[in-house]
Amino acid sequence: MNFDALKPKVVEILIRFDISRDQKLQQLCQLLHDNVDYYNWVGFYFANHEAQTLHLGPYVGAETDHTVIPFGKGICGQVAVSNKNFVVPDVAAQDNYIACSFTVKSEIVVPLFVNGVNIGQIDIDSHVLDPFTKKDEKFLEFVNEEVAKLF
Repeated sequence: MNFDALKPKVVEILIRFDISRDQKLQQLCQLLHDNVDYYNWVGFYFANHEAQTLHLGPYVGAETDHTVIPFGKGICGQVAVSNKNFVVPDVAAQDNYIACSFTVKSEIVVPLFVNGVNIGQIDIDSHVLDPFTKKDEKFLEFVNEEVAKLF
């Protein structure tokens, strides 16, 4: 996948004026899901700092029971606390992993910052072992920098 070719498409979706923020995020999830073979579940979680929980936002992929995740629990919850990208090549090797589906083999979570505050994250599950590279991280950081402009 050529991430550079996807960047203008990401921006094109996010600058639209005729749809809501959630619709933009939904279309963004669909774009990533449809254009990166190993992005099998793409979604956003948003932080409630008062309650110390993450709440599921727009996503594309299999339904999940994990609509609310406490800070610190699972990969997403750990990113809410660490404020750092978390790449998991093999979810079976993670002690603090919240199993979504037996088909999920790996995961990448990149925090979303607005004015220096971690307000959420993009979460991607893959049915492939160890597919994520530094290129994925850099691309998803770009995606989140663009998404941050919506807030």
